[in-house]
Amino acid sequence: MKKCKITAMKQHWHNDLMELYENPIKNHCDMEVGSVFISVDAQMPEGFCSSAWESVYPFVLELAKGGGNFFDGWMKNPYSAMVSCNDGFRPMSFYVEVIED
Repeated sequence: MKKCKITAMKQHWHNDLMELYENPIKNHCDMEVGSVFISVDAQMPEGFCSSAWESVYPFVLELAKGGGNFFDGWMKNPYSAMVSCNDGFRPMSFYVEVIED
């Protein structure tokens, strides 16, 4: 299987939605923009958010198996994907790409 590099690219905070619907929490997202993770054998990298992994994993698995070209040409690099985590209040966008050894 191929290795995949996962880079935290951008996070958006929906403060209006948080104010309306979210209970105050102590442990919100602690991922940082610019963080880089390497997935080996389509496994979740150490320190990666388990909730975000649920969104990213199907793309990592397909890329690690040699697939790509999601949604018929969505990405300029067919062996990559831009995926956001499933946090509706503060989603992080991740760039997932195949890396060569």
